Amino acid sequence: MAEAEEQETGSLEESTDESEEEESEEEPKLKYERLSNGVTEILQKDAASCMTVHDKFLALGTHYGKVYLLDVQGNITQKFDVSPVKINQISLDESGEHMGVCSEDGKVQVFGLYSGEEFHETFDCPIKIIAVHPHFVRSSCKQFVTGGKKLLLFERSWMNRWKSAILHEGEGNIRSVKWRGHLIAWANNMGVKIFDIISKQRITNVPRDDISLRPDMYPCSLCWKDNVTLIIGWGTSVKICSVKERHASEMRDLPSRYVEIVSQFETEFYISGLAPLCDQLVVLSYVKEISEKTEREYCARPRLDIIQPLSETCEEISSDALTVRGFQENECRDYHLEYSEGESLFYIVSPRDVVVAKERDQDDHIDWLLEKKKYEEALMAAEISQKNIKRHKILDIGLAYINHLVERGDYDIAARKCQKILGKNAALWEYEVYKFKEIGQLKAISPYLPRGDPVLKPLIYEMILHEFLESDYEGFATLIREWPGDLYNNSVIVQAVRDHLKKDSQNKTLLKTLAELYTYDKNYGNALEIYLTLRHKDVFQLIHKHNLFSSIKDKIVLLMDFDSEKAVDMLLDNEDKISIKKVVEELEDRPELQHVYLHKLFKRDHHKGQRYHEKQISLYAEYDRPNLLPFLRDSTHCPLEKALEICQQRNFVEETVYLLSRMGNSRSALKMIMEELHDVDKAIEFAKEQDDGELWEDLILYSIDKPPFITGLLNNIGTHVDPILLIHRIKEGMEIPNLRDSLVKILQDYNLQILLREGCKKILVADSLSLLKKMHRTQMKGVLVDEENICESCLSPILPSDAAKPFSVVVFHCRHMFHKECLPMPSMNSAAQFCNICSAKNRGPGSAILEMKK
Repeated sequence: MAEAEEQETGSLEESTDESEEEESEEEPKLKYERLSNGVTEILQKDAASCMTVHDKFLALGTHYGKVYLLDVQGNITQKFDVSPVKINQISLDESGEHMGVCSEDGKVQVFGLYSGEEFHETFDCPIKIIAVHPHFVRSSCKQFVTGGKKLLLFERSWMNRWKSAILHEGEGNIRSVKWRGHLIAWANNMGVKIFDIISKQRITNVPRDDISLRPDMYPCSLCWKDNVTLIIGWGTSVKICSVKERHASEMRDLPSRYVEIVSQFETEFYISGLAPLCDQLVVLSYVKEISEKTEREYCARPRLDIIQPLSETCEEISSDALTVRGFQENECRDYHLEYSEGESLFYIVSPRDVVVAKERDQDDHIDWLLEKKKYEEALMAAEISQKNIKRHKILDIGLAYINHLVERGDYDIAARKCQKILGKNAALWEYEVYKFKEIGQLKAISPYLPRGDPVLKPLIYEMILHEFLESDYEGFATLIREWPGDLYNNSVIVQAVRDHLKKDSQNKTLLKTLAELYTYDKNYGNALEIYLTLRHKDVFQLIHKHNLFSSIKDKIVLLMDFDSEKAVDMLLDNEDKISIKKVVEELEDRPELQHVYLHKLFKRDHHKGQRYHEKQISLYAEYDRPNLLPFLRDSTHCPLEKALEICQQRNFVEETVYLLSRMGNSRSALKMIMEELHDVDKAIEFAKEQDDGELWEDLILYSIDKPPFITGLLNNIGTHVDPILLIHRIKEGMEIPNLRDSLVKILQDYNLQILLREGCKKILVADSLSLLKKMHRTQMKGVLVDEENICESCLSPILPSDAAKPFSVVVFHCRHMFHKECLPMPSMNSAAQFCNICSAKNRGPGSAILEMKK
């Protein structure tokens, strides 16, 4: 037995079957540990018979009649020798200051732990139960009950004497009692009763279900969940009873309270103890199983289950099998379940062992997750409850997670997690980088290295860059682009790249990366040279960003060869840094590029490059004839003689025609159109533009012996020249294509002109009439004449100050006013009067519109 005990560990988190435990992924709800220290010493020589739990201490009774007071760690604080035989029950009041003890030899003691008051009595039969009033410390509550063959209530009277009263008898031994508030619940051989200590009435009787079980071997378990809820466990049955107040109208001779069974269900095993856990139940079960080999029944390990009661059934939340010492020899009556309401602690008491069950806290939850290698969930749980966890640190869990991922070969995930777990701890970052180096996985961690806060030692970044440089040029280039240049020693990396270029001098990736490194090092000249060699698109960005225009003055041709559009735009945008003259000189040997530059310059501003317009004539003629004519039209600085010479040399007819017409030689231009282009429509269009009668005459003379030309003239001449001039000159008998259609068109054009003239005439007449009517209406309107108006001749007020005096006023349509006597007399030839002011200013004569007299 001793050897078996030595082999047992303190942890009791074991399931019924080891294989079940391995397969189970469900986390237990409780954790277990054996109550040791003084308890171990006691149970080596004695056996536990009962125990009572207070928030401050424990009270343990033994088979040898001893009562021990223990702290929560199991250390002995006090010892009482009560009886030479088994202690049946211990009871404590809520204050923990008074204790009641009963034993198998009939002894009953109630005494104060910190005071001298005592009660001693020895009965002639074994006393199985005792319960002191929960508020025994109060003088008005000096009561306790004992139970053997009958249930006795003891009360202390006013003379400090104890008097007893029989509450119940005649139904066998009283084997269980629980006192809560004003209610006492007890169990005998027939069932469970509840007594109201205030009304002195028994309010219920809950009969025993399975009468086949011996009540001394399978005793009833009672516990109060609160002041009105009693939980009864007996055999395999559980009942939850609620004490309720009876309505006044229903009382009559009945008790003021009654009991309602709110839930009732069966369990799989025999119940040895009950305890509440929030809205759930903790059940200690005695288990018997049948051996497969011998087919005999044997005592298995007891179980502690957490169940969720329902109205007629229950749901199992968790179930744990407990390895307690000597479980093979124990019976159902040997187990007890006691609990501490304040801390949710549950004590499983057996003769040779006391096990404490606690609700698992967040630390225990994390322990279980780590044990199951659920590191990510453990890390998340620690982060959520970081204020409540005591035994774990988020960082330790995170490091364990990283190690687990590395061991499993998930290097990328492990590296990614480093960002979150290592945070700003530079020392840990460097440690992890070296660890990844040892396993050859520096590439995995490289994307996640910190680049700002914190910054690691330059050696760390250089080590990773060298790793990529040896095996992955593209990856190396990516890191150089992404990492700030101040993370590592730039000169060391530049030298390493140059060493590699000695082996592969044309490697574009390395060259480009070297250019970027030169840029970080502000060695822009070398960087620009490499970019131009590679014809890289970033060359223009580099020039703009670092203002390298002084460095490209001798590289303009290279830039133009690379991308003429971007190069020209850049050069034109920065004329103040690289002059037009400098660019033209640099492009002197590359006229085609010179033309591209000057053409774009001309498009931006026709006058800025005027000194090069003469040169541009030859360039357009050579490389861009379609834009030559628009250039000649838009340029005001182009020498026309030079342009005409070049166009005539190259036989550019359209350009020559334009230049001749611009120089005033329209007849030669028209002749060239007719003789060189043979295009009558163009000739007609040209004649229309010039709007010169002599040109039309020349055009008619040239076309008179050419029938197709005559047709073209007939179709287009009608609106500019009288068609009769052309028709009279046509020789008789000449065949002219589509003559009839042309003549019809001339007539239609003529009719159209007549219609247009008539329409215009009608519109003009209507508008004139409308304006005349408007003028007449305006002249017919009255004109306000008041004291503020003056005579335009004598400049005195137009109205006399004395309104009674006669006066005469003349007002013209132009709104000028005169005293009649101030106007000159009308001439003999015309009786009409005119405004002197308007007539003098040549605004036209105004006739009087109003003559006022009084």
